[in-house]
Amino acid sequence: MPETWDYTLYIPNDLRAVTVCRRTLRLILTLHGLVGLVDTAELLATELVSNAVRHTKGPAALRVRRSPEGVVWIGAWDTDPGPPEPPRPLEQVAELEEGRGLALVRACADYWGWQPSARFGNRGKFVWCELGAA
Repeated sequence: MPETWDYTLYIPNDLRAVTVCRRTLRLILTLHGLVGLVDTAELLATELVSNAVRHTKGPAALRVRRSPEGVVWIGAWDTDPGPPEPPRPLEQVAELEEGRGLALVRACADYWGWQPSARFGNRGKFVWCELGAA
């Protein structure tokens, strides 16, 4: 059975926090021997956290955990309780400068979704994705 763990990084509503999250995620996965997932996980976390910071006014959080089955779950929490816009197929948004985030998540993750949640005493949501450990 794989090692299980769960990390949460609380971040301010600041675009610089996206870089902090990406580098923290790289460190977590590397230290847990999951180097093969780093590049894809960084891309996915960047898209999720960027959306959380750009489209809300409150704080946000990055949560990363590994299940007993070996799945790596990456989620970004934000203060907007409404669902994200449904992603369009990647081929329809590939050339756009904005609006590709969830299309990339849908294309690169094994699963993705969203769920209502609360942090900091605020209602909000997690937008999440899963990667099978290599």
